Amino acid sequence: MAHQLNDRQQQAVNTIESPLLVLAGAGSGKTSVITTKIAHLIRNAGYKPSQIAAVTFTNKAAREMKERVSQLLGKGNTRGLTVSTFHNLGLNIIRKEHRALGYKANFTIFDDQDTLGLIRDLCGRNADADKTELMAFQNKISQWKNELKSPQDIVNQVTNQDDLAAAKLYELYDRSMRAYNAVDFDDLIRYPVVLFQDNPDILQKWQHKIRYLLVDEYQDTNTCQYELVKLLCGRFGLFTVVGDDDQSIYSWRGAQPENLALLQQDYPNLKVVKLEQNYRSYGRILKAANQVIANNPHVFEKSIWSDKQYGDPIRVVVADNENHEAERVANEILAHKLRHGTDYSDYAILYRGNHQARFMERALVTKQIPYTVSGSTSFFSRTEIKDILAYLRLIVNQDDDNAFLRVVNTPRREIGPTTLEKLGLYAQQRHISMYEACFEEGIKEELHTKGYAAITRFVELIARTEDSVKRGDVMAVLHELIAYIGYHGYLYDQSSSTKAAEFRWSNVQQLLEWVDREIQNLEEDDDNPLARALNKLLLREMLDRNEEDEEQNEVQLMTLHASKGLEFNHVYLIGMEEELLPHRSSIEEDNIEEERRLAYVGITRAQKTLTMTYARQRKQYGELVDSEPSRFLFEMPQDDMIWEEQQLPQSEEERQQKGRRNMDALRAMLTDD
Repeated sequence: MAHQLNDRQQQAVNTIESPLLVLAGAGSGKTSVITTKIAHLIRNAGYKPSQIAAVTFTNKAAREMKERVSQLLGKGNTRGLTVSTFHNLGLNIIRKEHRALGYKANFTIFDDQDTLGLIRDLCGRNADADKTELMAFQNKISQWKNELKSPQDIVNQVTNQDDLAAAKLYELYDRSMRAYNAVDFDDLIRYPVVLFQDNPDILQKWQHKIRYLLVDEYQDTNTCQYELVKLLCGRFGLFTVVGDDDQSIYSWRGAQPENLALLQQDYPNLKVVKLEQNYRSYGRILKAANQVIANNPHVFEKSIWSDKQYGDPIRVVVADNENHEAERVANEILAHKLRHGTDYSDYAILYRGNHQARFMERALVTKQIPYTVSGSTSFFSRTEIKDILAYLRLIVNQDDDNAFLRVVNTPRREIGPTTLEKLGLYAQQRHISMYEACFEEGIKEELHTKGYAAITRFVELIARTEDSVKRGDVMAVLHELIAYIGYHGYLYDQSSSTKAAEFRWSNVQQLLEWVDREIQNLEEDDDNPLARALNKLLLREMLDRNEEDEEQNEVQLMTLHASKGLEFNHVYLIGMEEELLPHRSSIEEDNIEEERRLAYVGITRAQKTLTMTYARQRKQYGELVDSEPSRFLFEMPQDDMIWEEQQLPQSEEERQQKGRRNMDALRAMLTDD
């Protein structure tokens, strides 16, 4: 996008005295508006960098924003400026105000797997418990936290037995987290809100610190985040929020596009600026996107437009089944690349559900087309990484029973389940952590001599390591610990091959390098560098499971949810069928609006060409079922589309002609070079 701002963008930058909502259509240059506005506040409006905070949802977006502000102002002129994710901002608030929240300074952050493990324990320590049921509890608790409901609120309002059981579990969960001196992902927003509501003096201090707030992707905020923004901005509302209700696709995570409308009620003097010029896509693609989304109700009407060329018609390709669909798309990409001399990275294949990727992967592998799937296994969810992180967590926070249980017998120390059960029961009765229980005289009576000796050796190792970390070279101590416990040999014993073991060991080395880098980046007088580095690392990972920075020359495969904010020259939107997009559950719940927004997000990722595919039949639970084209295909402007009914088998002569055409194209391409 050009650096020159258009009139609407300039208006958004210049509006400072009143609360502002910027309705930013897809590809309308919202990041430029936010970054230019930050520079304008510092250069021309008398704000110091330290009085401004800009928040968004991913580390990648925050990094990009920070870099662009630095380019505008020059590196030294942004000192003190906060550009972070919501959760990072929350973490900083909790870190500085932990005493008022009843936490110790060395608290740890639990990720999804940790919280699921805790819920399993609270439900009766049954490792075979139904994971789906446990995840339902986990989602329920997360939802309640995002709605700012305390365990007591829920217990008071439930009306049936199932909800009462979930409410009691929430109460137990909350108490256990406090006992572990741990917070989960949702707490990073909830606790600052509770803190500010209960402590007007602390709120005033933070309002004084953050004089101007900018919020990106505002349509993705939940109740809790909305409340945090409101509290920080106070009644004067010195803020700019940027969002697009047409791209709100995270209701399953608690996002509420109605927060855009709520702003008008809470701030009657709210100004609204609409960014409607799109700098990304050709005109025909935007026309299709506008026509589809017009079928949704809107609080704020807008229509995106572009001064780029009109572009090729949108193609609808029909296949027999999912395998044929994948083959067609792979062939299309190869032929298009051959004709136009493009890169593989110019192409993206988008789909509604992860299960659609495997057919596509098989077809791409067969055709030797390089590709990458977004959202594959996260580095941090690998077993060896979870193990080492659990050691680090326990070193910085001995109340973390989850970390204790993960590593007490990793590598094996002959500490059996009976020993751990007795230790757990003892700790519970004494209301202390399992680690602390190991040092009490009373535990000797409970355990066998062998079990007691093994447990004692383990906790003494952790105590020595904690002491050494405080005194000296943190990284040297950690390398020594990993060598002492024999983790390298343990990986070789546990892995299926030498190659697999080497790969896993290199992951451990990579993790230690990251910890080292985080420690180097801290201020020198930090009293607990390992705890700080660990929390930064855990939070970074939870926010962007595997956000890759390096761009490879590969076709991108990803879900529509993952594609938000990205753009590609040529987009293939596969599985455009009823019960896939829109999804069956949305049809049953009569909730098509969010699915339509998903289709809109998919369409507006395309810069130059858009191809949509559907299959006549698709396998469901092992049976071939007839499919219907998606209703969204019929909501698009039919004059701008070419519906390609399945081609008849080509004759030998037609095949040769096509081959000659491709060879001519290839020759022309080589001559051009």
